[in-house]
Amino acid sequence: MAVLDRFFELSARETTVGREVRGGITTFMAMAYIILLNPIILAGAKDVTGAKLTIAQLTTSTALAAALCTLLMAFVGNAPFGLAAGLGLNAVVAYQAAPFMTWAQAMGLVVLEGLVIIVLAVSGVRRLIMNAIPLALKHAIGVGIGMFIALIGLVDAGFVSSGAGTPLQLGSTGHLTGWPVAVFCFGLLLMILLYVRRTPAAILISIAVTTVLAIVVNALATVDPKAWGVVVPRVPDALVAAPDFGLVGKVDVFGGFVTAGAVTATVVLFTLVLSGFFDAMGTIIGVADEAGLVDEQGRVPRLGAILTVDGVAGVIGGGMSASANTVFVESAAGVGEGARTGLASVVTGGLLALTLLFTPLAAVVPAAAAAPALVLVGALMMTQCRNVPWDDLELAVPAFLTIALMPFTYSITNGVGAGVIAYTVIKAARGKAREIPWLLWIVSLVFLAYFGISALEGLV
Repeated sequence: MAVLDRFFELSARETTVGREVRGGITTFMAMAYIILLNPIILAGAKDVTGAKLTIAQLTTSTALAAALCTLLMAFVGNAPFGLAAGLGLNAVVAYQAAPFMTWAQAMGLVVLEGLVIIVLAVSGVRRLIMNAIPLALKHAIGVGIGMFIALIGLVDAGFVSSGAGTPLQLGSTGHLTGWPVAVFCFGLLLMILLYVRRTPAAILISIAVTTVLAIVVNALATVDPKAWGVVVPRVPDALVAAPDFGLVGKVDVFGGFVTAGAVTATVVLFTLVLSGFFDAMGTIIGVADEAGLVDEQGRVPRLGAILTVDGVAGVIGGGMSASANTVFVESAAGVGEGARTGLASVVTGGLLALTLLFTPLAAVVPAAAAAPALVLVGALMMTQCRNVPWDDLELAVPAFLTIALMPFTYSITNGVGAGVIAYTVIKAARGKAREIPWLLWIVSLVFLAYFGISALEGLV
């Protein structure tokens, strides 16, 4: 215990082994869906030759990469962050890169993306950019992420869906219908009740109880499997499944520039770098702030190591053909359960490693059981609103755009970009250009290029 305390700074961060274990398990349960979802996304696309990747091999690659990256974060970054294949990044690989090159070449671009981020992290540029962002915007990033993950939870559970006449609506028909939604509502109410009563392991207990309820409901009632989402709650036929490492190491780092052309490959690489860079940055700031790890200047402890690990995770993900791995926003669920150090990530990484053999168990917890954690933690992260000076329009307007655009565009990067650009423009318009850090000018120009990437690609 003393060794764990010293290495992971448990006492300094006012946490215990029990809290870290609960937090690590909760993070795993909140993000375990990626082991099933990432293979579905990547296997649903074809590369330029018409080849498709297999679900079995992708499942192994996804779990292995996530486990290694999360354990690396635990021992190097000492942060309660789970890492896995980033949603959005895998879509870029599947639908923006693969149609123009082979799968090995597409994963090669992912490796390059990780290397670029490593260079930015090791050189200190990434840390300088994060520290240049005003503290009020950092708090706004945390609030925006809270709204974002809450919306993810509501959508994944079927409580909210795209409507015929409106962008979003209640349920799938404008009303709440179906057993999965009922199970989600039960789980959310149970979680809220236990949490406000300060029950230890409230989030974890709720996920476990709701999962059991979902399995029973699915067994006794007539439910469309699609209504449950990616994971259908049922007792697995087998506990163990042999992993297939066939995709590990199947990478062609520079071949994409030859097959797809320099312009196309560069645009894909730029998109991967920018999305990976700012998605992780926003998540690290938001989750660390919620965990109480951010100091009065908005700085995160061991930030350089955390950012470097995030870059290495991109290389690992590409090298294993699992797409770029990055810090998962669902880590906030573990933080809500008490996680504060890398010990929680040891637990999360260990459980991810176990799924290599016990893959069937990863298909037990449905979105209806895990999604309540995202909604509750989203609500808790909203409390950071009190740290935004809403009476100062120079900060209030950028903060609002940051908060609003994350859930409305389903992208952390879009929210960060809109906030940074708005802050820079407002400051300059009010004759305070000298107060803007020079790095924010560069970042604002990069974001302008990012938002106008389609137009720029057309001109080139």
